[in-house]
Amino acid sequence: MAGLSKAAPHLYENPYRADFPAMAATMNGRTLVYLDSGSSAQKPQVVLDAMLSAMKDNYANIHRGLYNYSQVKTEQFEAVRRKVAAFIGAPSENSIVFTGNSTEAINLVSQTFGRKYLKSGDEIVISGMEHHANIVPWQILRDQIGIALKIIPVLDDGSLDYEAFKKLLSPRTKLVAVTQVSNAIGVVNSIKKIKEIMAPLGSEIRLLVDGSQGVVHKAVNLAEMDPDFYVFTGHKLYGPTGIGILYGREDLLNAMPPYQGGGDMIERVTFEETTYKRAPARFEAGTPPIAEVIALGAAIDYLSAIGMDTVEARERELLAYATARLQAIPGLRIYGTSPDKAGIISFTLEGIHSSDIAMILDRMGIAVRTGHHCCMPLMQRFGIEGTVRASMGLYTTAGDIDSLCEGLDKVRELMA
Repeated sequence: MAGLSKAAPHLYENPYRADFPAMAATMNGRTLVYLDSGSSAQKPQVVLDAMLSAMKDNYANIHRGLYNYSQVKTEQFEAVRRKVAAFIGAPSENSIVFTGNSTEAINLVSQTFGRKYLKSGDEIVISGMEHHANIVPWQILRDQIGIALKIIPVLDDGSLDYEAFKKLLSPRTKLVAVTQVSNAIGVVNSIKKIKEIMAPLGSEIRLLVDGSQGVVHKAVNLAEMDPDFYVFTGHKLYGPTGIGILYGREDLLNAMPPYQGGGDMIERVTFEETTYKRAPARFEAGTPPIAEVIALGAAIDYLSAIGMDTVEARERELLAYATARLQAIPGLRIYGTSPDKAGIISFTLEGIHSSDIAMILDRMGIAVRTGHHCCMPLMQRFGIEGTVRASMGLYTTAGDIDSLCEGLDKVRELMA
């Protein structure tokens, strides 16, 4: 049996697990062990209830109706904008734009800020651990207007090479776009250090932070982080799919052109000319995801009541336990061994394909992710096609980790 040590008793208990209906479910006749929260988190009952209520009770379209239902639903919708701003420490609710997901938020910045303020020969710096959503939009922009992309190297432990980053910057660098936490290997980047390295170039260089994993694992304070743009997605934060957040400095948002045209983002339309509302409305064309926004608000209320410091502390203990257990398994290699990590562990088993591992674990009721995790360049950096990724959530227990390790023992037995 791989790694017979046990975690502290409180890690086998979980006061939040009962809040998630999925945790009482089975998969292939086994009690579900869900270790794919990094892809999409399960939803607490309060979020499911909020989603249903938003569509069932006082349902109406928002912003334009003068009748009671519309006004009530508009207030519920806009209240979430205020909740999001408070949750991430944004200075104003007007700096919060609702998008479909993180990917759309990054594309919005690329096609508005990028098209207006960047020109041929300008440079954007991204890192070697970025999700494809923070690579491809900049490649599209490169092909459109002729910018250059520079890549911060990743060290053997999965951390960024900050010394190399310093050498990449030049007077032509106009934007740095980096992930806060690697979705593939769980390494946490120091945004503070990145800002310090950027500082000599002055205010002309902008910073976009992909917080899709960052906002899930620890408290975020944008007043302290001080990015120009910050993005995250609702479905990883225990909310629904189809809703994401773009934070942008209010002055920048108001100076950027619209991303899409349509209803609710205009002041006046004639056949000769259209004038646009100020942010955030100018970036929210058409009927928005009303129920999804309201349900995201319920997820934020739920997490705020628990406290993100509590979430982070528990996850840190589980990560330490899981790392020790997995490292004891012969032939297992963890990718991303930097000491600063979130609750994501990415690994391979010598001589066994990751897909085979996942299929055997599936029959045991254990859900993990395999493949390149939308980070193909990072996998190429490590000379592998992909990994098995176990990612933790608020409902994870030490028992889930034990089940994973027992499952991997079974994999080794079957595939030896």
